[in-house]
Parts: sequence; structure tokens; C-alpha cells
Amino acid sequence: MSIFEVGRLCVKIAGRDAGRTCVVVEAVGNGYVIVDGDVRRKKVNIKHLEPLDKTVSVKSKASPADVKKAFEKEGLSVWETKAKKAAARPRRMKKVKSKVSTEKPAKKAKKVVKAEEALEAPLEA
Repeated sequence: MSIFEVGRLCVKIAGRDAGRTCVVVEAVGNGYVIVDGDVRRKKVNIKHLEPLDKTVSVKSKASPADVKKAFEKEGLSVWETKAKKAAARPRRMKKVKSKVSTEKPAKKAKKVVKAEEALEAPLEA
């Protein structure tokens, strides 16, 4: 029987949650366990845990609510996860067409250049 059985209180000694208290929720095997408590619930290498002499009464694969109750009974704090509120997505505003006037715009006169004039113009310049 392993020292890291379900319900064993431990302290994380490596990683982002180092120094925080956790409880073994499930033994995965091959030197790994799933922990929860004052850490994020995740699979952890047992080399990154320091077992304590205390145990907590939790069932195998206990829900986060059950772990929270057991930690509060022992007087320990629990990692609180707060759901992030999604920011309002910016909406594209439709372009408002300006009022169309009933008058038609005046046509611009096009300058007609004859082929002969086009050939002579660069020579004069």
C-alpha cells in the first residue's frame, strides 16, 4: 500500500502551486496522483508532493465540493475558481446611407485629344 492513498494531505513542493496544501483524490499509477484542495485539480508526480501525517475522509474521485467541505472541516483554505465573464463583443455598426438628393450631379466634360495633337504635343515641349 502506497503512502499516497486517497485522502492523504500533502504539500506541493514543486511547480506553480508550491507550498500549498492538497489532498490526494485519486491514485492514477506509475507515480502519479490527482490532487485537489488549495491547488488546481490536476495530475501530479508524487515526487512533487510532501506527504503530511494527516488524512481527510474523502471518497475516491471526490468532487471539488466534497473536497471543499473536508478542507473547511479541517480549517484549511481551498483554491477558489471564479468563472471569467466574457466581455461584450464589439458589434459592427451598419453604415447609414446619406439621403439621396433628387438632383443629378452635373457631368464633367471630358477632354478629347485627337491622335495628331497627342503626337505633336511632346515635340513642342
